[in-house]
Amino acid sequence: MNQTLTHILPSALIAVAGLTLAACTLGTSAHANDTYGTAIPAPTAHLASQPHGTQTAVLAGGCFWGMEEVFQHVKGVTDVVSGYAGGDKAHANYSDSSSGRYGDAEAVKISYDPQRISYAELLRIYFSVAHNPTQIDRQGPDVGTQYRSEVFAADAAQARVARDYIQQLQKADVFDAAIATKVSVGKNFFPAESYHQNYAERHPDSYYIRINDAPKVAALETRFPARYRVPHKLASNG
Repeated sequence: MNQTLTHILPSALIAVAGLTLAACTLGTSAHANDTYGTAIPAPTAHLASQPHGTQTAVLAGGCFWGMEEVFQHVKGVTDVVSGYAGGDKAHANYSDSSSGRYGDAEAVKISYDPQRISYAELLRIYFSVAHNPTQIDRQGPDVGTQYRSEVFAADAAQARVARDYIQQLQKADVFDAAIATKVSVGKNFFPAESYHQNYAERHPDSYYIRINDAPKVAALETRFPARYRVPHKLASNG
């Protein structure tokens, strides 16, 4: 059984002490199909109308630290918040989420400028470098339903684009296994505790970050050089 020290130590103690412990499993990503940067085709489905103003996308794909770090490096993204999606407010905290009993997933809420990057292109990065969409209820060393792959669409239009892209990728046969990503619509998102926000930026020497998440950012720069940026200080994540 994988177990983190944060399951043993109270979250408040971790936050006060400033310890760089993993909210996700303290381990390495030593599992099959954990390579990032898979070459996948551009999406053929897009939102029917181009939205104006800041838009949001909520995506789950394993530990939110790595998802947050990847999308903070994407041009056109203005803010990324780590949090819990698919559950209820009463259990939107790390202790309850870690139990896997309340239906939520560790996720990120991405604010982006649709004039600079489309929702469909965010999904391309999500499926290619941000996580492995073929793993079921896990990502690398992190195991449990809270680490599942799921697109939390804001509306039917986002859901259609996500489902169409999954079908396109399945037909293209670019992965070694079937895509396990779920698509749901209109589920709640609640920000995670403050000590989870900007975690990779604040703890770049964390063993977990270096082993599990830095390769994803490197894959982003290699696979999507035109989309990659060194992030400026983003919004407050809350």
